[in-house]
Amino acid sequence: MKLATLRTAGGGTTAALAIGAESYLALPASDVGALLALPEWRLLVEKAAAAPAADQQVMAAAETDLAPLLPRAGKVICCGLNYGDHIQEMGRELPEFPTLFAKYADTLVGANDAVEVHGSGCVDWEAELAVVVGSELYRADEDQSRAAIAGYTVANDVSMRDWQSRTLQWFQGKAWDATTPVGPVMLTADEAGEDFEVRGYVNGELVQQGNTSTLVFGPAQLLSYISQFTVLRPGDLVLTGTPGGVGMGMTPPRYLKDGDVLATEIEGIGRLENQFRIHAPIAVTA
Repeated sequence: MKLATLRTAGGGTTAALAIGAESYLALPASDVGALLALPEWRLLVEKAAAAPAADQQVMAAAETDLAPLLPRAGKVICCGLNYGDHIQEMGRELPEFPTLFAKYADTLVGANDAVEVHGSGCVDWEAELAVVVGSELYRADEDQSRAAIAGYTVANDVSMRDWQSRTLQWFQGKAWDATTPVGPVMLTADEAGEDFEVRGYVNGELVQQGNTSTLVFGPAQLLSYISQFTVLRPGDLVLTGTPGGVGMGMTPPRYLKDGDVLATEIEGIGRLENQFRIHAPIAVTA
């Protein structure tokens, strides 16, 4: 099954179940994260899919407005340097432990939202598989972590490389408000395979391609590792890293320009397509 968060006419959001490729069925939760917080969410979704209630709204997919999948995610944790080819292009060695950093829910935007960037001239792309947590995890092993995965979605960890390179800490280049597209849907774990093909495009040109079978740290490993120091709860989001082909790794480096369209797709899940509006950087001193 595929779940999405849709914007409603009243300015709010609602969780929804994708019915084929044609339409969505509204579910009784404000977004996918709120749905996952319900202990019986799987049963609720299965019942809706089998026999929708008479008062449940059905919306044509072509007429829907996709919100960020998890607009109120409590934790957004990302892994850097997790594909062998990307590690090589960045001049690093294979890590012993995951390289982690955090974002906020404020960074997330919808699958087709325009992205406005003020203050950076080095806006880079990072196509990624993201894991959605479905049940609480704390000091969990890999089997427990695997069982707690609600599903998978598509993300792009858009990075402001000029800000990221100012210090050894990446946070200031990664956590810009409304710059991280996530969606369009969450594919539930029970219907997902083990490996995903991840691709990124700039103006239709393929710039990134990788398979999650080559991750140094897989989804269950990441969730288990993270849960050793912080509790993960339903609706939390973990980005698993990006394959090779980022703009910073090119010779010369290449970055998004005003008006560029960044597309991110994962076979079996869906596609993000976001146009970027990049405004002239303003000199800022600490």
